[in-house]
Amino acid sequence: MRRDAGPDFIEALARGLDVLRCFQPGRRYMTLSEVAAEAQLARPTARRILITLQTLGYVRSDEAGFSLTPRVLELGMTYIGSQNIWELAEPHLRTLVDRTRESCSLAQLDGSDIVYVSRVAMPKLVTLSVTVGTRFPAVQTSLGKVLLAALDGPALDRVLAQPSRSGITPRHHPQRDELDEMLRDVRAKGWAVTDEELALGIRSIAAPIRNGQGRTVAAVNVNAHAAETSVDRLVEHHLPLLLRTAGDISADWAAWENRPLATLAPRAG
Repeated sequence: MRRDAGPDFIEALARGLDVLRCFQPGRRYMTLSEVAAEAQLARPTARRILITLQTLGYVRSDEAGFSLTPRVLELGMTYIGSQNIWELAEPHLRTLVDRTRESCSLAQLDGSDIVYVSRVAMPKLVTLSVTVGTRFPAVQTSLGKVLLAALDGPALDRVLAQPSRSGITPRHHPQRDELDEMLRDVRAKGWAVTDEELALGIRSIAAPIRNGQGRTVAAVNVNAHAAETSVDRLVEHHLPLLLRTAGDISADWAAWENRPLATLAPRAG
């Protein structure tokens, strides 16, 4: 028994999971002896577990040894399918907040506004209150710039023609040629930064969230108070962490979109 196991702990199940975890990258095939050694199991125990997993369809065996089957993916996809995408994104946001000590959010485009769909906040004094459902004009936010930069010309024109429903009067109102230049820069860099364009004291940096087809579906940002965090700090320290988080959420988004969906059998008669 494991030393930290309670009376309800099922040792056989834990050993089975240990065996599945043995098949790391670069170890597609493993012999019985290798599995037993890696999982720290006696050979007879490892053999019984492998035979059980093979019967269930999670492991196959041939002359090269034992290997996993694609059915193992069902174990992870069951978790993904049981969540919504915002729940999947939240742990990544919490990790980003822990590393930057700044508030972090996800947003999507709605007309000419962004709408916050997920947020993990640090308890700091800011000039604008932000919660899930808050909307701001897209043009003056880093999140909005990332989302606008993903649009083609006609789509961008249609979005910008719609009046903001945020109720916010931003500090900066760029002309169209200035905005077009900013969006070209965002497309070239792959991220956007704003410095007190929406409101005094607020600066942020954002990156796109992409689905499995490479289409921008949301944006994630790090939001900071101008009196505490410089633009250089945003770019030099926070940006690499932000881009890594955006990549992780994008991977989860692609997996979530491709999750197996149950289908109903046709009724008889």
